[in-house]
Amino acid sequence: MAREYLKKSTVPQQKRRAEVEDTVRRMLADIAANGDDAIRRYARDLDKWNGAFRVGEAEIAEKTKQLSKVFKEDFDICHKNVVDFAKRQQESIQAFEVELYPGAVLGQKLIPIENVGCYIPGGKYPLISSAIMSVGTAKVAGVRHITGCAPPRGADGIYPQTLYALHKSGADEIYCLGGAQALAAMAMGFVGMKKADLITGPGNPYVAEAKRQLFGIAGIDLLAGPTEILVIADDTADPTIVATDLLGQAEHGPDSPAWLVTTSRKLGEAVIKEVERLLPDLPTRDNAGKAWADLGEVIVVGSDDEAIAVSDEYAPEHLEIQTGRDDYYLERLSSYGSLFIGEPSTVAYGDKGVGTNHTLPTGRSARYTGGLSVHKFTKVVTYERLTRRASREIAPVISRVCREEGMIGHAITGEVRAKRYEGAN
Repeated sequence: MAREYLKKSTVPQQKRRAEVEDTVRRMLADIAANGDDAIRRYARDLDKWNGAFRVGEAEIAEKTKQLSKVFKEDFDICHKNVVDFAKRQQESIQAFEVELYPGAVLGQKLIPIENVGCYIPGGKYPLISSAIMSVGTAKVAGVRHITGCAPPRGADGIYPQTLYALHKSGADEIYCLGGAQALAAMAMGFVGMKKADLITGPGNPYVAEAKRQLFGIAGIDLLAGPTEILVIADDTADPTIVATDLLGQAEHGPDSPAWLVTTSRKLGEAVIKEVERLLPDLPTRDNAGKAWADLGEVIVVGSDDEAIAVSDEYAPEHLEIQTGRDDYYLERLSSYGSLFIGEPSTVAYGDKGVGTNHTLPTGRSARYTGGLSVHKFTKVVTYERLTRRASREIAPVISRVCREEGMIGHAITGEVRAKRYEGAN
């Protein structure tokens, strides 16, 4: 059957993109030209911050005292889970050396990135766990210098829990600075920061656009924009649980899509009713309600394979499966940031500290990339070491290919070796 929309988004995804691009382009040009002065101006005008940018040890110690023992214990559990998973990821890729053919030794090395800037958003919600996901993971990778950056929340600067998280996760320096100006400062090396080789972290559309435009000045992890959730469910799913999970992500903000793909029209209708029932009592209903009204979708399809096709087309950041055939979906789905299998799993677990990373591809970029991982902080580089005989044997082949391309200088580098090593054993 053709897909049937019981509810469809009313707002085109790219509605504000041109405006955001232009605004960020002007800001970055201003910062590149005027450096620290421009950064201070944006911090004052956009975040109402006139204080120091670098956070000192005394402030970290003072704010640490304010935090409860329970929060610190909970943080330690989440930190351990994410770090342990990152360590297992690191083990999944190895340095190696192989003699590919006699006399030709080729190898792979893993080299941590030298300097990394990690941005922790703090707009509607201070995303404490983002510090673990970026700083903690970079630490496991062996990054030598990590700059942590988070916006002020009021006159006291960085949210105390976020500051604690940055410090405990291993940031070498911490700066109170937010938005596109924070990404620019890390990439360009302003307000006392070391110039980052790579900048990471999720954020609002302006942060994501700043990362896109700064790529080349520094590397970026991925374009992690407004969060998304897609749930695949059938008639075995509980509509209340599905509705709860959709609203749980929609509360991020009015630009956060929440999608349901289902093989059961009955379930789709029940989930819509449950969302309407739950919303009035949700403390974050202003955000979640707007997101659901404008961007929420409920799509009915005729088969599991059609559900898979729709999901892969949307390539959601977060994908939940609540069906009677979860393994079938696990084997066949191919485009998503992170997958949550079965009712006992939920996006919030991955967001805060079950172990997987929550900085994930959005805007359908999961079609070609995965999320942040220890691998993003590691350069996989190669090398070659040839004997004279192996060099002599490969030289004619490579030189002929070079001449076919018209690259005569390249060809000569092989030919001179073939002549030099003539008769070599």
